[in-house]
Amino acid sequence: MSTLKLTDVAVSRGAGPVISNVSLAVAPGEITALVGPNGAGKTSLLESISGVLAPSHGTLQLDGVDITRASRRKRFKAGIVHVEQGRAVFPSLTVRENLELTATTPAALEQVLEMFPELNKRIDSPTALLSGGEQQMVVLARAFAAGPKILLIDEMSLGLAPVVFLRLLPVVQTIAATGVGVLLVEQFAHLALKIADTAHVITGGMVSYSGPAAELVADPERLQTAYLG
Repeated sequence: MSTLKLTDVAVSRGAGPVISNVSLAVAPGEITALVGPNGAGKTSLLESISGVLAPSHGTLQLDGVDITRASRRKRFKAGIVHVEQGRAVFPSLTVRENLELTATTPAALEQVLEMFPELNKRIDSPTALLSGGEQQMVVLARAFAAGPKILLIDEMSLGLAPVVFLRLLPVVQTIAATGVGVLLVEQFAHLALKIADTAHVITGGMVSYSGPAAELVADPERLQTAYLG
């Protein structure tokens, strides 16, 4: 399986830098949590990985191959799949039609429906009629059906009730268990860290903590210190 490696990555928006010299790795089959306060640069970092933004400095490698200047399309074909904020579904299409955009074989469609039995019950419903939580399931299922090597998930909890978000966390674990490396950006740090193997705390565009997620779960004071830089 595939490893994603960032070395001294810097990202700018407009005239100013938002990420400075970030180095991290996402290992296959593991969940890496990227947490930090609003405006810390978490989303910008994900966008630099998927190709939405070009890094102004540093390198990105997938399995030792330099992808720093690769197009977004080439990164997707290489296995980097980005679940962006906002539940980007095609509302006029049914659940089945949304999933078939990336599930190119019946077996792939069956696999994601086993992972999300709720969607199987709504398979022929227009996605516009689904709840916010069900739409987020469609987005995750569609991403997994694309066969990712590295899955980037940005603020999955956005706009969802806590009980719905808690339903989705085990699904992320199931995806990682298939060998996919997951980089999870989440503002609800205490929930993301419970399922993560590794954690990176970003404050002011820089990493203030890198290490086992369990260390931060066991030491809330250390997590608070990392947030404050």
